[in-house]
Amino acid sequence: MQNTNTITRSAESVLSTNRVLRNTYALLAATLLFSGVMAAISMAVAPPRGMSLICTLGALGVLMFLLPKYENSSTGVGIVFLGTGLLGFGLGPMLNAYAALPNGSAIVATAMGGTGVIFLALSAYVLTTKKTFEFMGGMLFVGLIVVFGAAIINIFAQIPALSLVISSAIVLLMSGFILFDTSRIVNGGETNYIRATVSMFLNIFNLFTSLLHLLGIMSDD
Repeated sequence: MQNTNTITRSAESVLSTNRVLRNTYALLAATLLFSGVMAAISMAVAPPRGMSLICTLGALGVLMFLLPKYENSSTGVGIVFLGTGLLGFGLGPMLNAYAALPNGSAIVATAMGGTGVIFLALSAYVLTTKKTFEFMGGMLFVGLIVVFGAAIINIFAQIPALSLVISSAIVLLMSGFILFDTSRIVNGGETNYIRATVSMFLNIFNLFTSLLHLLGIMSDD
């Protein structure tokens, strides 16, 4: 009887994990598409560059302070779309700036392709091997704090070499977070697909913008 109960609980756990994984990727795909549409609208409207900061701060406020109150309800899905849509709209001025460069379209396309390849490769690795990367949580958090501090310093210092280091560090950190977050879903550490979607979206968003910055620097733009 005890073995039967153990098997039943194990089966239920696997089904729950698969459901979270499926819902996360479905919502992630939808939010990425919606964010892309909002970015395209922003590029067409061409708002002032200050709009990027306003949209980013608004999105972070929505996702960090409003979403936790509704993350266990259907309302949370709408809030996720609101936050990710704001982030997408805020990308417009940056994308317009790169698109105006002689090889800007190639830079943007390469950054998008690189982001997709990195995300799919790392996610596929975790999904295939089922390895746990939750031990990386502390290191990634410390790394994020260090990079955030360096970014604040560079706002005033404006050191190109430091900017390159920061963007490279963010690419590595976001790659680590993709491994970490996917591992948490696969191994049952994350049971809320709305939270999981937001984490994955932010990983991809920051990975893309940092790759874009790196490619711009390397092309002397």
